[in-house]
Amino acid sequence: MRYTTIGSVREGQILGKNIYSMDGKILLRNGVSLTKQIILKLKQLGITAIYIKDDRFSDIEVEDIVSEETKRATIGVLSESVKCIQTGKELNMKELQNNTSELIDEILKNKDNLVFLGDILTKDNQLFIHSVNVCIISIIIGINLKMSRNQLQELALGALFHDIGKVIPDEALDKLTLKHDNVNEHTWRGFYYLRKKPEINAVSSIVALEHHEYMNGKGSPRGLKKDEIHLYAKIVGLANYYDNLVNPHMGNIRIKPHEALEKIMGLTNHFFEHDIVWQFLQSIATYPNGSTVRLSTNEIGIVVGQHKGLPTRPIIRLLKEQNSNQIEAMEIDLAKEKTVFIEEVLE
Repeated sequence: MRYTTIGSVREGQILGKNIYSMDGKILLRNGVSLTKQIILKLKQLGITAIYIKDDRFSDIEVEDIVSEETKRATIGVLSESVKCIQTGKELNMKELQNNTSELIDEILKNKDNLVFLGDILTKDNQLFIHSVNVCIISIIIGINLKMSRNQLQELALGALFHDIGKVIPDEALDKLTLKHDNVNEHTWRGFYYLRKKPEINAVSSIVALEHHEYMNGKGSPRGLKKDEIHLYAKIVGLANYYDNLVNPHMGNIRIKPHEALEKIMGLTNHFFEHDIVWQFLQSIATYPNGSTVRLSTNEIGIVVGQHKGLPTRPIIRLLKEQNSNQIEAMEIDLAKEKTVFIEEVLE
């Protein structure tokens, strides 16, 4: 299986992973042969990259830290929560707590897997998948920081609702709140809504408000600095920033995971706290399985395996050309071959 941009997909290739709608239902099933019409429809849906099956690399597994079933269930629960907010109904807190608890359990079980959140975004599901991705990354950082189970639960719920202000209608806010000048900012809007919900821990409203604050005081909405920002908001802010880079929405340009990580490392202590960045880097796949790369030896290969704690030194299956066709060759473990480096990620 390979992960490739939609512009590189060709008619007759086979879809490698399901594509989901905003409520977690399957729009297009794994194994479908892609026609010109389907590829065009995927582009119209705003999809920028997909997984495709490739017989040459049929043994390459994308090791998910959370199963598709659990992720799909979380998207569904979040979608239902948004419907409740928009129609004035009570949130199903038991379902939300149970679901975030399942996420934590799965991540704890699979914590040695490096994370690649290459989910397939459409225009209607992007907010939900983004929120779930941010939740997963935040939980991973929390685990690496040795947080308690109760702290992880609080962090997960705050992360899941960090962008909730984007979907809250005026009807869900009281008249006094609607008079505030900042009520149209999604950070404040989420804060105003969540703080009035006694069934939701107060820290969730703080996460909604502060997840765009930066260590140097140049964030928004209040320009907080360093320890003025809640720890959960610092974690969610980093997770949000990363996912927006590798899974962009609203017309932004996607960048590759290694480019996103380089950007985040450059922002350490300016935007993000050093220890949080370090714990984040330990668990993110810099070069995800299925990526095509060019090495410093000028050889081309496919990433087939990872090393926990060494995300920049994966295992590569080299390719050779014979009669104009690429064939599989030997594998090279960059954790052992210290003088060989990845120079470029190819489409």
